[in-house]
Amino acid sequence: MVYKQMKNIKLKLLLNILMIIIILSISGYGQNSDDREIGTRTIYLIRHGEYTPQDDNIPDSENVLTPLGIAQARLVSARLQSMNIKFSSLTSSTMTRAKQTAMIINEDFPELDLKLSDLIKECTPPTWREDVMAGVDTSHRKECVENLEKAFKAFFIPSHDENDRNDIIVCHGNVIRYFVTKVLKVDTMAWLQMSITNCSLTIVRIMPDRTMRLDAFSDYGHIPENMRTYTGRNNEPKELIIH
Repeated sequence: MVYKQMKNIKLKLLLNILMIIIILSISGYGQNSDDREIGTRTIYLIRHGEYTPQDDNIPDSENVLTPLGIAQARLVSARLQSMNIKFSSLTSSTMTRAKQTAMIINEDFPELDLKLSDLIKECTPPTWREDVMAGVDTSHRKECVENLEKAFKAFFIPSHDENDRNDIIVCHGNVIRYFVTKVLKVDTMAWLQMSITNCSLTIVRIMPDRTMRLDAFSDYGHIPENMRTYTGRNNEPKELIIH
């Protein structure tokens, strides 16, 4: 009789332990370090303002923003301010025209620490256009793709915690267009099929599950048409005149 009672007690104890294990397993499901709650990251890609003399054969420090380019940078900064968003970071290419654009934006967002990255400096990735590729040596193409791929992996990731993030990245036309092909999961060789305006906004959202959404590409609604300049050498000559 005593043996039977002890056996029943042990059985009940085992059942209780099993129930506790099941409850803990259910409550802890999806809460490991890989599946923790994370936020959305939104990236605001800005192409630098118009610059001169647009010559890659001279020191980069001599390729500086024109007065029009400075005005374009102020307009895109005003656009960012009008969004009433708390921005998390400000990163710029190390090239002069991008740094100058970012510095103008930084004046309106002094709480952001301006960071520089060599990975997003202007370069020419491979494209189908043979005339464009004719003047680009193999080592440049390789370095360009390596840098852009590293940058994409570094910047285009979900927020690291449950808070949403809004990051400003000031860089270049080729760089932004390459990133857009990656976001859309199309052949990166297609980047040259897009035209991009100086100081335009390209907005990408990275969701918690790492999927990406292109919210806007080369949005220049904040720039009057008579102040617009864009990719290519076919721009009409424009001069900023202050009355």
